[in-house]
Amino acid sequence: MTWRDAWRRAALGLALGLASLAAVAGDDAASAPAVAASAPRELLVMLRAPTAHARIDGSYGGAGYGDAARAQSQARVGARLAAAHGFAVVTLWALPALGMDCVVLALPPGADVGASIAALQAHPEVAWAQAMNEFHAQGHADPLYKLQPAAAQWHLDDLHAVATGRRVRVAIIDSGIDDSHPDLAQAVLARANFVDGRGWAAEAHGTAVAGLVAARADNGIGIVGIAPDAQLYALRACWEASATQTLCNSLSLARALSFAIERRAEVINLSLSGPTDLLLGRLIDVALAQRQQVVAAVDARAAGGGFPAGHPGVIAVADAQAELPSGIAGAWAAPARDLPATAPGGGWRMVTGSSFAAGEVSGLLAVMAQARSRSDFRAPVPRLVRLAGGGIDACASLLAAVQPAAAQPGAAPGCRALLAVAGGPSGAASP
Repeated sequence: MTWRDAWRRAALGLALGLASLAAVAGDDAASAPAVAASAPRELLVMLRAPTAHARIDGSYGGAGYGDAARAQSQARVGARLAAAHGFAVVTLWALPALGMDCVVLALPPGADVGASIAALQAHPEVAWAQAMNEFHAQGHADPLYKLQPAAAQWHLDDLHAVATGRRVRVAIIDSGIDDSHPDLAQAVLARANFVDGRGWAAEAHGTAVAGLVAARADNGIGIVGIAPDAQLYALRACWEASATQTLCNSLSLARALSFAIERRAEVINLSLSGPTDLLLGRLIDVALAQRQQVVAAVDARAAGGGFPAGHPGVIAVADAQAELPSGIAGAWAAPARDLPATAPGGGWRMVTGSSFAAGEVSGLLAVMAQARSRSDFRAPVPRLVRLAGGGIDACASLLAAVQPAAAQPGAAPGCRALLAVAGGPSGAASP
């Protein structure tokens, strides 16, 4: 274990306590971007709108100026103010919501900002003047976010500036998910129990996978899912036989798969492994034929990575820090060690294993699916972009969903830069 791993384990252990949650949240101030040392070189000067009797039409003019004569008059005021103090006019904007106009003035080198503001505010045409301030976008406000390996490795802030998996349906075929967990509030679109003879129960494995996929962002608690706005089908096909053993069978899994297929879930997550199963294999083939993406966890102890990971067309996911088993070609590596995850009862715990790495990849595919749907849903299903060693270049993968020809591994440090070059979509809040 490296010192970085040891530090992260210790930090995570502390963060899982209530007192430590507050301490982790408090670290945001220490890591906030420093304010630029240089003083702002532009001023915003708010000009009072001309009185009604001075306007040609007696109105302010809606979204734009509407009145060219009035606009020219305000431009002359701005030019006069600039000339009086040795400034330069950058631009002039109408602000109908405030009933004012804003002129942007550039200061000459060496000008004192405070004195310049005071001088401008002495003019009767000026409501107020202020410096052109700079703001920095902040990372997610969830306390355990910084401890999530994917946050840095996959540039989640950049991914979420582009897409968050909004309206993408992800089927979690697993043990019972705690859909009342505060980090999963409103994440579960529907739930169903396919385990005969056992009532619905919130269980550890399924709840952890669900949180890694779609834990809600910026709610001030816990973690952030890879696709924090995805919609989940919580399909209980497995049950916890003990604290360390979660079991499923062919029938329960087949019924859950049928549910996911019929409802056209864009991504189907199977964080499980077992013997090759004809029924399940046929159902997986149907899902793949419908362009649904199926993700499964690699079993490092099984030949070929186990089933369904080794089934043709399935996206097999292994621990990025473990050696891939022989006989499985094309497996993907994702973070799988010491992952903060949601736990039944409204808590969080640390998990390790390819089951949870598979959940992260399902979340990434949901983010890619949203970006693809905003460009051309008829385009081919977006594919992950591989790094050396089987890792995933999340930024290039997202870019591939929008501009396939532009996606090159390691092309840029963040998704915003990549998509800006390619002219891709932006704005995670877009419908």
